[in-house]
Amino acid sequence: MNVHDDYMSDGGNIKRPAYTALVVDDDEDTVNLFTEFLEIYNIEVIGKAFDGKQAVTIYNDMSPHIVFSDVMMPDYDGFYALENIKKTNPKAIVVMITGDVRGDTITKLEQLGADAIIYKPFDMPSVMQTATSLLVKTVYNTSTS
Repeated sequence: MNVHDDYMSDGGNIKRPAYTALVVDDDEDTVNLFTEFLEIYNIEVIGKAFDGKQAVTIYNDMSPHIVFSDVMMPDYDGFYALENIKKTNPKAIVVMITGDVRGDTITKLEQLGADAIIYKPFDMPSVMQTATSLLVKTVYNTSTS
């Protein structure tokens, strides 16, 4: 399945992207740039958050297929977002993005249930390959069970 060609029909002639996303980062430029890249790959960004607390609220309201979250943010960080989104929905797909390669950070992300960890600086083709494999596996398994 190729995310470029994968659309879901709403029953009419209008087609929409098959997958939706929430993008979380305390830097607005990063959120906007990431959003543009995702939309190029036909993933519709239905929510943007600038801290972990906003991320949890938007996730609960919008139920996107996938969440991309920075780890280090002031106040409510990516750990908060990951932990609370997974409490709400243990099957949520959450991809964490970080420049922090310390072992304790990685261990904590894994313990909290991160589906993938992407290290900065990242390239979008690699991000999309990771996202696509998670989405196809998870969304397909959910819809067939």
